[in-house]
Amino acid sequence: MVQDLSKIEEKITESSAWENVRNFLNLHIDVNDKISISILDLIVIITVIFITTVVLRLVLRILTRNLPEDDKGKFNVVYGYFRWLVYVVILLITLHTVGVNVTAVFAASAALLIGVGLALQTLFQDIISGVFILIDQSVHVGDIIEIEGKVGRVEEIKLRTTRAVTIDNKVLVIPNHLYLTNSLYNWTQNGTLTRESVEVGVAYGSDVQLVKKLLLQAASTHPDVISSPEPTVVFTNFGDSSLNFKLVFTLADSFKAQFPKSDIRFEIDKLFREHNVTIPFPQRDIHIIQKPE
Repeated sequence: MVQDLSKIEEKITESSAWENVRNFLNLHIDVNDKISISILDLIVIITVIFITTVVLRLVLRILTRNLPEDDKGKFNVVYGYFRWLVYVVILLITLHTVGVNVTAVFAASAALLIGVGLALQTLFQDIISGVFILIDQSVHVGDIIEIEGKVGRVEEIKLRTTRAVTIDNKVLVIPNHLYLTNSLYNWTQNGTLTRESVEVGVAYGSDVQLVKKLLLQAASTHPDVISSPEPTVVFTNFGDSSLNFKLVFTLADSFKAQFPKSDIRFEIDKLFREHNVTIPFPQRDIHIIQKPE
């Protein structure tokens, strides 16, 4: 008899605990007079979002397992755009399923959404530009680009921005919409070889054939200069104070072009000094006319 009473008390206690849990789960949070959501609804939403994340990761792994590494990176970015769209759709469906008035949610946040939309115009431009970058393949990871006078090697193309690293190892964050509003120079679109140049002026009366020989010697002896195509010298102009020449040569790594170009300038100065070729500086003759008193 005592044992039966003990079992009854346990069942009553369990029933009371379960009732407390149910009351807690059914506790509603009123956002306004039209929108109300319970603790259970929040748990359901979090669970659905978690399951969606797991499924999306599984789908991504299946779709990219046979793709090359270059294409895998591009696909991951495009998939990132699609993933956020899926999250929004799943969230709206879940809210509607648990009984939340989605129409009321939109109506309550209409003014806020308009304000946010106006404030995020640039963000949307960046996202759309990022999609265009991936579609037309104007920029790839590893490309050396120049935009607004800034040069960097592309490390990552994200949802809103492109991340590049400069020669000084500084991170350059480029909003994607700049690709649509500015001229973009892709140094490596046609390969890693690029034509570089160094300009120099010599004094009038200098032996121009000797100048050409020395310039070609300065370029051909540098280890980073490609032998084919061969370096060339262009006599660009008769300047105000000098005869102007351009030494044109090919480098395999244009990202670090400033260093071999500096070495070549040092070598040109050395060779010119050894052969008495003068690099002039601008000069002006001033005539002073005195008026008779």
